[in-house]
Amino acid sequence: MPGIEAVVHLAAIPSPVHATPDQVFRTNVISTHTVFSAAARLGLRRVVWASSETTLGLPFDRPPDYAPVDEAHVYPESSYALSKVLGEEMARQFHRWTGIPFVGLRFSNVMVRDDYAAFPSFWEDPHLRKWNLWGYVDESHVAQSVRLGLEADLAGAESFIIAAADTVMKRPSRELMEEVFPGVPVADRVSGTDTLLSIDKARRMLGYSPEFTWGELF
Repeated sequence: MPGIEAVVHLAAIPSPVHATPDQVFRTNVISTHTVFSAAARLGLRRVVWASSETTLGLPFDRPPDYAPVDEAHVYPESSYALSKVLGEEMARQFHRWTGIPFVGLRFSNVMVRDDYAAFPSFWEDPHLRKWNLWGYVDESHVAQSVRLGLEADLAGAESFIIAAADTVMKRPSRELMEEVFPGVPVADRVSGTDTLLSIDKARRMLGYSPEFTWGELF
C-alpha cells in the first residue's frame, strides 16, 4: 500500500456458511481492522470497502420493520452480519481519528450474467427469495458503486445499500410484501417491481444509477 492514494477492500469470508461462525467473525473483523489501520498509518485519501446487505436483518426470518429497508434498519442475525456491523463502527472510529473518508458498500446478492438463467425458478414461490426481500445487484452496479465511492465528494464514514433498482421477481413488490410479510408498512413511492432495499441514499450521495435490469436478458 505505500505510495497509493486509496484502497478498495473487498476481501472477506463471503457469507455465514463458508466457515464456522467464530472463523467468519474473527477473519472478517481482524482483516478489516488490518486494512483500516494500514490506511491510517499511510495517510490514504479514501477507503472503500464491502459491507453487506446482511446488516439489514437477513435472512428476514423476522419481518422487517418497514419497506423498503434503508441504512438505519440494522439487525445483524449472524456472525457474518455482526462482523460487517462492527466494520462500519470501525470505519467511523478510524475516520474520527484520521479524517480519512470511509465508504462502506452494503452489496446485495451479486449476480454475474450467467446467474440470471435461474431467475424464472423464483417466480412461482415468493418465499424462495424472501430472505433478502427479493433483492439482487448486477456486477456492473458493483463496479459503478466502487468507482463512485472513490470519486464522490464525501466526508465522514458512510454506508450505502447497493442493489439493483428492481427485484428478482415479475410480481409487483407491494403484492409480494402483502403475501409474505403482511402488516409491514410499505412506502407509498414503491410501485411495480421496485427494489425493497432502498438505494435512495446511494443515489443522492454517490450519484449511483443502476441502469441494468435482468429483464433485458429475457
